[in-house]
Amino acid sequence: MRRKFITNLVLLVFLNLIIKPFWVLGIDMGVLNEVGPVEYGFYYTILNFAFIFQVMLDFGITNFNNRNIAQNNHLLTKYFSSIIVLRFLFAIIYFLVIMLVAYLLDYSPKQFYLLSIIGFNQFLLSFILYLRSNFSALLLFRIDSFISVLDRLILILVCGVLLWGDVTTEPFRIEWFVYAQTASYSLTALIALLLLLPKMNFQGLNWDKVFFYHIVKESFPFALLIFLMSIYGKIDSVLLERLLPETGNLQVGIYASAFRLLDVANNMSGLLFAGLLLPIFAKLIKEKKDLSKMVKLGFTPLFLLSSSVAIIAYFYGSDLMHLMYHQHTSETLQEYNSRIEQTTQVLQILMMVFIATSSTYIFGTLLTANGSLKILNSIALVGVIISLGLNFMLIPNFEALGSAITSFSVQVITGVVQLYFAFKLLNLKFEFSFVLRIIMFVILAVLSAYASRFIDVSWMLQLAVASIMIVVISIALQLLHFGAVLNIIKNEE
Repeated sequence: MRRKFITNLVLLVFLNLIIKPFWVLGIDMGVLNEVGPVEYGFYYTILNFAFIFQVMLDFGITNFNNRNIAQNNHLLTKYFSSIIVLRFLFAIIYFLVIMLVAYLLDYSPKQFYLLSIIGFNQFLLSFILYLRSNFSALLLFRIDSFISVLDRLILILVCGVLLWGDVTTEPFRIEWFVYAQTASYSLTALIALLLLLPKMNFQGLNWDKVFFYHIVKESFPFALLIFLMSIYGKIDSVLLERLLPETGNLQVGIYASAFRLLDVANNMSGLLFAGLLLPIFAKLIKEKKDLSKMVKLGFTPLFLLSSSVAIIAYFYGSDLMHLMYHQHTSETLQEYNSRIEQTTQVLQILMMVFIATSSTYIFGTLLTANGSLKILNSIALVGVIISLGLNFMLIPNFEALGSAITSFSVQVITGVVQLYFAFKLLNLKFEFSFVLRIIMFVILAVLSAYASRFIDVSWMLQLAVASIMIVVISIALQLLHFGAVLNIIKNEE
């Protein structure tokens, strides 16, 4: 099982290393630079607003399906025929809800128009994730890996032409970005569906009220968890726009600029690990096998990566932000420098959030596989209360920085509590020597990054030196152990 995890993780990370960084740091960042932080902030707020209610498109079915199909492969055909019908019913409910809430929030006609398209895009994304859950549950990780990057690959081609292909005389518009997403997600969903159908004996859609009731009842805890986590994970930008009527879109643009690197990190590691680990954890739990080795195998590289990225962002955040974002035609040099300074402060906090969310990707996924949804929902509810309280307190005075502080506080608290319950309920054991090496790694990595700033070379070379030193430290402490990984790949089934 560990061999399957490692080999497919390597493939998944390789594909995502090729595609997703270029998407986020090339296309998505290029769109922001082209339309400006205010217009991008307008789009980003609506995107996160639509995302908060995305649970209504899925209702926890994807996680429920992943866990159950992984343990009972023969149920794929039965589940698929009925779940497809149910998902379209949920889509209707989703659109009614987001439009009603948008009306209550007094959204403008332009916001309503963009929300309608983004809402449809969210439906397509949710459908793709459901199709992918079947591939991962069947342990067809190679197909899942391909689908995971396909939509971004198509978007890179389409948006690349629009941004740099000189095919239009008009300035790039944020609406074009949204239209390109619609086309990409539609094509990806179609391809994923065509690849999945041969894996089952599909005989048509099935309208089964009893099964629908069973699925909704079983999925409700998953749905509630996703909804609560969406609130404290995405409400920041919505509240920034609502609580700061004059500067809201700009502050959202600043927050989104800093969040971009966190998004890259999450997509490159945490979300990938969670997708691979959920069916594996579920299978190990069902077979009553020891989980400690598998948890440690997933936790170690993810912690090394997240803590390293956070340390690098702290010491080199300002340089990275100046490199990534240029002065827009609508702002003065003073306004640009102020924006970059604020973005750097937000970045330094958000990248520390990555360490906390990385823990959630391991231990939250483990608790999900164990079916400990009551505990996870209780933790998530506490996270929502803390998030709303801190955001209302901090945003009026600290703007985007206040949202970043809130996000850090919530993720640390929820992450620590999840870790506690995972160890308590599943009898996990990490050796004291392993914990000590983790602590030593963090201390030495911080000192290395700090010392690198005093080398009399360009900041890029300083960053390269710091990164190399951190890798060397992880190898010296035997936290990054290529020999052990190769041994698992060669010898373990």
